[in-house]
Formats: sequence, structure tokens, C-alpha cells
Amino acid sequence: MMNKITTVLAALLIVFGAAAQETAQETESQDSGPSGLTFGAFPIFDYNPDMGFRLGGRAAGYDFGKGRVNYPNPRQQLYVEASGYTNKAQVYALSYDNRFLVPGIWFTFAAGFSDERAFDFYGFGGYESYYDRALPRAYYQLDRKMPWAKLDFTGKIVSNLYWKFGYHFKYFILNETESESLSEVPFGKSLFSWYKSLGFIEGDEFNGGMTSALRAGLSWDNRDCEADPSRGNWTDAFMEWAPKWMGTNKPYGRYHVTVRQYVPLSGDRLVFAARANVQGFIGKPGFYVLPSESGIGSVWDRDGFGGYGTLRGILRNRLQGQALCYFNTELRWKFLTTELLGQDLSFGANVFFEGGRVLKNYTDVSVDAQAWQRQLDKIPAQLLQGGREKFHFTTGAGVRAILNRNFIISLDYGHAFNTQDCGRWGALYFNAGYLF
Repeated sequence: MMNKITTVLAALLIVFGAAAQETAQETESQDSGPSGLTFGAFPIFDYNPDMGFRLGGRAAGYDFGKGRVNYPNPRQQLYVEASGYTNKAQVYALSYDNRFLVPGIWFTFAAGFSDERAFDFYGFGGYESYYDRALPRAYYQLDRKMPWAKLDFTGKIVSNLYWKFGYHFKYFILNETESESLSEVPFGKSLFSWYKSLGFIEGDEFNGGMTSALRAGLSWDNRDCEADPSRGNWTDAFMEWAPKWMGTNKPYGRYHVTVRQYVPLSGDRLVFAARANVQGFIGKPGFYVLPSESGIGSVWDRDGFGGYGTLRGILRNRLQGQALCYFNTELRWKFLTTELLGQDLSFGANVFFEGGRVLKNYTDVSVDAQAWQRQLDKIPAQLLQGGREKFHFTTGAGVRAILNRNFIISLDYGHAFNTQDCGRWGALYFNAGYLF
């Protein structure tokens, strides 16, 4: 099985390597490897159990400058993507990073639009909201469209300490999901609809809203490589402020701290990587802001706590609350390093153990639901079966194919410890990049 996976990954990288072209022929260094401008355009084909198969295309351009002075970190890069998932979702995105236009400042602009007809919604509070695997998926879904944009700036204070500042905009358009399978669920209504009926979601939030926010913070980063680190520490701490006068419908503040550590156990061939995160809101935002992993700088915001990007093997958006935390630990092994058409190529494997939990619920679902105990004939029993929140754990393994320490194809399998957190057979993810 492993040989077949490695063969497939190698074939995909050969396609990319053939498309990449070096436009700078003269270099100041005699070292082998990429320099100048390197371009690649290639199809998107990936999979995760929360959204299904994704088909589309992406193009990326990297400028390493003259020689290998900047390699493996490009001095500027451009990325565009257009793709669609089999669960009736489309994603369009563009980003541009530049490290030299403004001396001493690294700025990132990104914008995109997502249209999901089956956005996951499992309720608030983790285990406080019961998940019934026997119900159709449509019961745990809603319709969400979201245009977004951001402009972030990063500058060095001293050594590896940086300041970060940026503006982020999102507009959420929400509707109840339309599915014939809803006729099979209790009373023919989705969980999203029940939350509105019970008052867990306020009426003015049910159709969505806008957030317009400033983010500012500090970052310590002494990694040897941004996309494929083998040593160093990367820590981010920032605050987000989304006031009403900037257009936010429900103003809030947010704190966010992430610590990532990379420890070489045998050079860059065997690396232990770990990430810990804690975040929460000051004030009560619109509920639609909860399932979002915030970032500042070159990273994008990600949807969902659970699923690829945060906790592999746990359902996307399974953890939603006023405050939460999670961790990832991973052992990364590069078992083969070579060259392909003048490009650096590596193959690796990894094993991981991860977990997270809600620290403070968004609303007291269990107490509110008790008010309906005497009306069991009018609400689904699942709303009253939630338990006490605790850590959600998952474990798994995967393989990697790495080109020029920047373009990475990944295949991971994760399985949650608790059946409240996952599908029957665990979760397989075919994607790009390291998780962190």
C-alpha cells in the first residue's frame, strides 16, 4: 500500500516539476537548486471526508531572487485557486506575498469567495451537543456563502521577533440547507433550524452578518524553512478588534495564541513537531464567527475546529464555543531525498496524536434544552442527550512528497477516540502542505 501511495505522489510531482521553469539563467551562487522565477500550474485533486473530493486548478509562482540567497523562502510569491467539492461547494482564492517592495516590511494580500451548500453545523459546546451518526448529514448542515479579503503587514523588531498588523473582512450569507433527506430527520428540520427555534441563535444572526476587523500582535519565528521546517520555534500572539463603527454587525474582541516547536532528532530527516493553541472571544460575536481558525500574516483563516487544518479525524466544526484550545504532536521522517529535473525532492512519513476541547460554551445548551423536557413530543430527542465537555482525542499517520521544500503533497488518515467525533471508518485527507 505504501509503495502505491509513494508512486502516485511521485507521478504528481513529476507533472509539477515538468511545468516549473527557471527564468533566471545567471546566478551568483554555484549551488544547485532553484533560483530566479519558478512557476507551476497544475490540477487540484484532493479529498477530505467533510467536503468530499475536490477538483479544480491552482497556479503558483515563486521568486527566489538571484542565486540561492533567499532559498528556500521566496522573496515574493503568487497563488491562485479555483476549485469545487462534491458536496456542492466552490472555492476561489488569490494571494500575493512580497518581502522586498517596502524595505523591512513583508505584506500579504489575499481575497476569496466560498459557496457551501452543505456547511457543517454540529451545535455548540462539543460533547454538550449530541451527535447522532444515524441521522442524515443534512440534519447537521446549513448553506453558507462568504466573500472575504485581508491585507496584513509584518516587520522585524529585532532578531527573530516581528510585529504584525492587518485588516480582515468577511461577509456571511446563511440559509437553511435544502435536501430531500431532511424528510427523514425528526420533524423534518435541521439542527440549525432548531437552534433558531430554541433561541440558541438570535433572529438577527440567522441569515448571517459582516465582520470588519483589525488584528495586531507579535510573532517569534526562527524556523529554518517556513513550509518545511526541521528546527526552530514559531509563536504567534495577537488580538482582533471588530468594532461596530467599522461595519461589524455584532462587535467583539478576540485573543489568539499559537506556539509551534520543531525539534530535529536526526538532522532534518527525523523531526518532532508540536503545536498548541488557545483562543477565545471578549464579548459575544455572531455565532457564524465561531467556526474560524484566525491567523495573521501569510496564513489564511481556516474553517472549523476539527477536520484537516486543526484536528485530523474529528468532524469539521465539531468544536464551537466562546473559548477553546487544541494541540497537535507529530513525528516526521524523510526516508528519501533526491533531485528531479534540477529540483529538490523528498518523500516522508508521519504519525500524529492530537486533541482539543471547548473551554467556555457560546450558550448554555444543556440548561436551555431542559426547559423543553416537558415537550418531548415537539422536539427531537437528540437535543437533550448532550454530555459533559472534555478533550476530543485523535491519532493517525500519513505520507508526504516535498518539492523544493515549498510544494508539499500530503496524505493523512486520522481516527477519533470517541464515536461522537467521527464517521464510522475514520477520515482520510489528501491535500497540500504540512498541517503546521
